[in-house]
Amino acid sequence: MKLLVILSLVGCAVSFPRAYEPIEVDYHGQQGIPMASYLRNAEAAADFDGARIVGGTPARLGAHPHMAGLLITLAQGGTSMCGSSLLSNTKLITAAHCWRTTNFQGRSVIVVMASLRLFSGGTRITTTNVQLHGSYNMRNLNNDIAIITINRVNFNNNIRAIALPSGLLESLTYVGNRATAVGYGRVRDGGSNNNDALHQVSLTVIENFVCTDIYGPSTIIRSTLCTDTQGRIGTCQGDSGGPLDFSFQNVRYLIGVSSFVSQRGCQAGLPAGFARVTSFLQWIRARI
Repeated sequence: MKLLVILSLVGCAVSFPRAYEPIEVDYHGQQGIPMASYLRNAEAAADFDGARIVGGTPARLGAHPHMAGLLITLAQGGTSMCGSSLLSNTKLITAAHCWRTTNFQGRSVIVVMASLRLFSGGTRITTTNVQLHGSYNMRNLNNDIAIITINRVNFNNNIRAIALPSGLLESLTYVGNRATAVGYGRVRDGGSNNNDALHQVSLTVIENFVCTDIYGPSTIIRSTLCTDTQGRIGTCQGDSGGPLDFSFQNVRYLIGVSSFVSQRGCQAGLPAGFARVTSFLQWIRARI
């Protein structure tokens, strides 16, 4: 009987589950806390080099008035960092994992507006009012968005809301179009950095099937938006929650919320993932 079993297995093709590229889900432990500590120390130094987004260029103050940095005080202790986008005088949107992961829970957050530095300057408002999407999954970062509520802030040249897609723009996939990501995160994996301002980078939106082939169908769903990072440009550690915006007829529209990069790092040449804003418009509008 044992011989027959062995012979039958020899004639069969044995298939193994495909190994997909893992994404980083322990954001605060692996990225946010270390990056916040690095920036705090760097800003305190005379030779502040302001690590920022990978492969981008410095952004002048007021170039992205919807961009807001986040300093998150964690219930487990320590401070982490993220980005967000201003949607109104009292509401911002960010990634849900900026507030809650499998290992960390936010306790309060300082929203930093109109500043090129995260730990000093600008307009700063503290809040504990963060609402996560009801279907947010901490293990694969599906539906990775959240709404932050703050005390009313007045708009000026350096503080202004970004528009949400409407009309025809609601039905676009944006594949093949260029969009701009903005963030306070690193400009490269590890090592020193040499930039002194909030950074921006232009990225190309790609088909979701390209991303699915790399990260798998559990991570990439219809409400995911991916961008090409060939040439080692894109979002990096600390950029989570920040905006991906698309310009149309001189108006900027928010089309993505920075969600994940490969666990191998932001310079691995693998796509970056965003929460696709058009998939959540009803949920967002009901809260702003």
